[in-house]
Amino acid sequence: MSAAPLKLLAPAKLNLFLHVTGRRDDGYHQLQTLFQLLDYGDLLEFETADPGIISLHIHAQAAPFSIPMDNNLIIAAANRLTAEADRPDLGARISLDKRIPVGAGLGGGSADAAITLLALNQLWQLQLSKQKLCEIGIELGADVPVFIQGKSAWAEGIGDRLQAVELGDSWYLVVTPDCVVSTAEIFCDEQLTRNSPAIKMADFLAGRARNDCESVTRRRYPQVDAALNWLGQFTAARMTGTGCAVFASFTDAASANAILHKLPDYLKGFVAKGINSLEHGFNEA
Repeated sequence: MSAAPLKLLAPAKLNLFLHVTGRRDDGYHQLQTLFQLLDYGDLLEFETADPGIISLHIHAQAAPFSIPMDNNLIIAAANRLTAEADRPDLGARISLDKRIPVGAGLGGGSADAAITLLALNQLWQLQLSKQKLCEIGIELGADVPVFIQGKSAWAEGIGDRLQAVELGDSWYLVVTPDCVVSTAEIFCDEQLTRNSPAIKMADFLAGRARNDCESVTRRRYPQVDAALNWLGQFTAARMTGTGCAVFASFTDAASANAILHKLPDYLKGFVAKGINSLEHGFNEA
């Protein structure tokens, strides 16, 4: 079994739109969305460790983020793999450079879980198929499979029915206020629209799409409303997922960075390029 460490990007994602089209009997909401992967995200490193020991080490620069350890998706993913393989003797040392804000709707936890499944499947030579990893991933979170597939995608169902898409080059300014949005709170709100009609890609390209969660989130979280108002001074601004992050798209990096440099102190942000496919690589360090 190779002991060479793996260094991988767990990319952030944007929901370019999010429609809630219904609600299932089990309480899950039916969705339509378009996942755009970004060339920015968390950095993870994996290496083998003593038998039965799985440890997570978070780098100091992640200190501003509150990382849950009792219900951490990286540890949960690793434990789920050892159970699937019936190999409690497997061990790993995982290092996380946390750059994606928590609770922002950028998919940080799901991306970390997905990359953990992919990396440890490789490191431990388990030879599980990508389809099997997606089946494990959906148990950890509805967004996990899109990161396992590693492609920007049109998604339906609870976000698990994926169709890869090729999107044109875009750069995104992503802005986050100082708050954490509760997904459960947003989806439980009585005023959330739950009957949006299904659309086609042509509708999205024609501008006939929105984020159904945005109005509820703006009402419940004034910080998100303020961020949208600030970014909206310069260009069309939207919210991603059910988190606090808002974004705008640009045709070039310079235009996005020009607005980033105007960012007020009460907001944080970054510029990233949209990517259609993530080359996981699994290159040895």
